[in-house]
Amino acid sequence: MNPNGETPSIDSILIAIAPKRIALFKAVIESYDNLATLRTEDPARHYLRLFFGAESRGEIEALLESLAADFLIHRLAG
Repeated sequence: MNPNGETPSIDSILIAIAPKRIALFKAVIESYDNLATLRTEDPARHYLRLFFGAESRGEIEALLESLAADFLIHRLAG
């Protein structure tokens, strides 16, 4: 619960990136303290899921946009 007594809303985005770039991508994402958590959704397909507070969606979208070219991020439905 937050200080207002509300349960925070969690959102997520499913992405795929090249396997050789996953460790670096994870390090970059986790360098932003408390912004998002990265989990493997499907190891065989290299699908990753970012979990984050719904209030951080704008920041997450901007971060993914800034990293898209370097990591060849593919957004997936789900």
